[in-house]
Amino acid sequence: MRIDDAVVLDLHGVTDKNAFLDRCVRALPLPVWFGRNWDALADCLSGMREPMAIVVTGWQSYAEAAPDEWSVAEEVFSAAARASSAGLAVLLSLGGDLAHLEDRTSTPAQDSDDPPAPPRAPGVGQ
Repeated sequence: MRIDDAVVLDLHGVTDKNAFLDRCVRALPLPVWFGRNWDALADCLSGMREPMAIVVTGWQSYAEAAPDEWSVAEEVFSAAARASSAGLAVLLSLGGDLAHLEDRTSTPAQDSDDPPAPPRAPGVGQ
């Protein structure tokens, strides 16, 4: 599993559980039967058949707006990572430029022979 293969869960603007779960549905490879509750999220994440890294961005506003819910979300991520047999890593972004991870729909330029730039760790204080 490489950081370039990470799934970005962008929580910018999320302030409640329903919005959080909506973002999870859009960003994560959850099954169609996902029940949109904490237990279902934990079950789906821990039951993934392939290794996966999730980079959570913009989570600070949610943590501030709904600290109890964010605490549950953290525990769900933690429990799912511990229970995952395939390998699950959940990384909380503290800032920096993750644009190279977020744009998964674009295709490389047809006339470009340049290889993609390697990922770089955000600098301290960014």
